Amino acid sequence: MSEKQKINVFWFRRDLRLEDNCGLSEALKSGLKVLPIFIYDTGILDKLENKSDKRVDYFHRALKHMHEELKKHKSGITTFQTKPVEAFKKLTKDFEISTVFCNEDYEPEAIRRDQEVADFLGKNNIELKSFKDQVIFHKDEVVKKDGKPYTVYTPYSKKWKEVLKSDKIKIYTTDFSGFLPYKAPKYPELKDIGFKKTDIQDEKPVLKKSIIEDYGQYRDYPGLDHTTHLGVALRFGTISVRKCVQYALKNNETWLNELIWREFFMQILYHFPKVVNYPFKDKYENIKWRNDEKEFKLWCEGKTGYPIVDAGMRQLNETGFMHNRVRMVVASFLTKHLLIDWRWGEAYFAEKLLDYELSSNNGNWQWAAGCGCDAAPYFRVFNPSEQTKKFDKDQKYIKKWLSEDDLKTEPVVEHTSARKRALDVYGKAVKG
Repeated sequence: MSEKQKINVFWFRRDLRLEDNCGLSEALKSGLKVLPIFIYDTGILDKLENKSDKRVDYFHRALKHMHEELKKHKSGITTFQTKPVEAFKKLTKDFEISTVFCNEDYEPEAIRRDQEVADFLGKNNIELKSFKDQVIFHKDEVVKKDGKPYTVYTPYSKKWKEVLKSDKIKIYTTDFSGFLPYKAPKYPELKDIGFKKTDIQDEKPVLKKSIIEDYGQYRDYPGLDHTTHLGVALRFGTISVRKCVQYALKNNETWLNELIWREFFMQILYHFPKVVNYPFKDKYENIKWRNDEKEFKLWCEGKTGYPIVDAGMRQLNETGFMHNRVRMVVASFLTKHLLIDWRWGEAYFAEKLLDYELSSNNGNWQWAAGCGCDAAPYFRVFNPSEQTKKFDKDQKYIKKWLSEDDLKTEPVVEHTSARKRALDVYGKAVKG
């Protein structure tokens, strides 16, 4: 019986790039050859009802690009279509594994999964080593003087910037000679994992100076489409957050602040995992939501009679993207005008958004609903008509997504009475 080859493993998850990848770089410096793997987790994929899910197509393509690149170095990515522990059971039969390297993930389900894998590996005397990669600062690196987490963005961002000054951003190198040489198996096609190809653009994420330099000036105008569209790349790690932050530091503080918001919501989720299912502020659990299913359906389909709301929902349904300013308007409309539970909207966005990120989606929905960790009181209610006058006065965005007939749709509610009703319902809930 031949002796099993001793190797280390690198487990790709939401860090789908070969350059500036912290955990991968550390694995390649470890002294043993590295087998890169990816697990198409059936526990996640089986729950996706839409088999033309653009997100699956996106990360499948990203992995295939990496696989092709590694073939040039006589290696490749080994894939599994199963639960993570099952994949590692097979790997431990085939190889003598010293260490499994990966990058940290901070979502509650991911933490549970990683603990399960670590327990299995530990029983086989294999270490699971994880590294900080999807954020600049994690867990307890940006906290108050008493060690407690920040729950308000502005002081958090101020401290974040202070810590950054004394903590130089490191860019990680990739030593391709460290990969395990082997004849790479044929990479699975999308149909092999039960999904279909989509029309998602297959472009390498790039930092566009023309967009980022004027980001603060034009980002709020949906008709201009002057945003980076890097949300999906950050979500799946096809671009390095370190590269983004370095670029933002040189070119635009407004965009840097958006990247800090991303980390703020990640640390909120990490320290307060209850927010996945409950309001950050407990008293908001008392809100008497109307939860009218017919009105929710109209909102989902972009048929509320409020053009800016409807255009946003049509854009989301058609493309998997929605302009950030419009996201705030549609979320406020659902929770305040229609008094529908923020969790309904959050779940709909989770299903549709290409750049869906649990922490940001949850944080922003709670912000819109007034029940999150935002310092502002609950009586901020966006007026869709005023938002249109301010940010889409020529209706360039609205006309892109709505027809003349759509613009004749009767409003599902009247703004003034809906606002009054929302303030009344919220007021009663908060006062108990």
